[in-house]
Amino acid sequence: MACFAILALLGLCSIEPAPSTGPAGRVAVIDGDTIDVGDARVRLHGVDAPENAQSCGTGTGAQWACGDWVTQEASLRFAGREAVCETVDIDRYERIVARCVVDGADIGETLVSEGLALAYVEYSDAYVQSEAAARQAGRGIWRGEVEAPWDWRRAKREGQAASVPAQERVEAGGCAIKGNVSSRGRIYHMPGDPLYGRTRIDTSAGERWFCDESEARRAGWRPAGS
Repeated sequence: MACFAILALLGLCSIEPAPSTGPAGRVAVIDGDTIDVGDARVRLHGVDAPENAQSCGTGTGAQWACGDWVTQEASLRFAGREAVCETVDIDRYERIVARCVVDGADIGETLVSEGLALAYVEYSDAYVQSEAAARQAGRGIWRGEVEAPWDWRRAKREGQAASVPAQERVEAGGCAIKGNVSSRGRIYHMPGDPLYGRTRIDTSAGERWFCDESEARRAGWRPAGS
């Protein structure tokens, strides 16, 4: 043991860092709270960002595309950089839920503290103080009025579900977007799409229902007609 300590002081041996317990690799930003780390799709633990289609208020009654803006800002900060993640869970879409670090900085903490995401208190209170500070300073989305992403998704689901026939609504568990698997790949159909009524979902064939578009995209489906 003493010999090892002496060798370490002389720089003749090295101590390997502890391996990560999750994905590691280059970052590609999917949206404000979802990234690809190498080949792995990762949902960042403890944060929830405005959806790409979501708008926020300016405080003067105008609306702006805060969801798209958040994704762009997250890309500017993290796309192409190397991340190391610690897996926390696997969600119902089979994504890894993880805390990820870039150059020693917690990605989730950065997003919340800069006003790009909210603390997702249903799953973690780790970033509550960071959100409070961002709100107080009026950073990012807190420059105006923000609807919590989970409330925005719920309202969107309820509006879509109302347009689905009653029997299908029961089968879908209240969700309205049809995730179809065909020779053209994994495609989702929204209520009102030309083929929506003709599309039937066979869960035994890997098809599924989605409650909002962002969930479908994150799970690897693309919109019909794209």
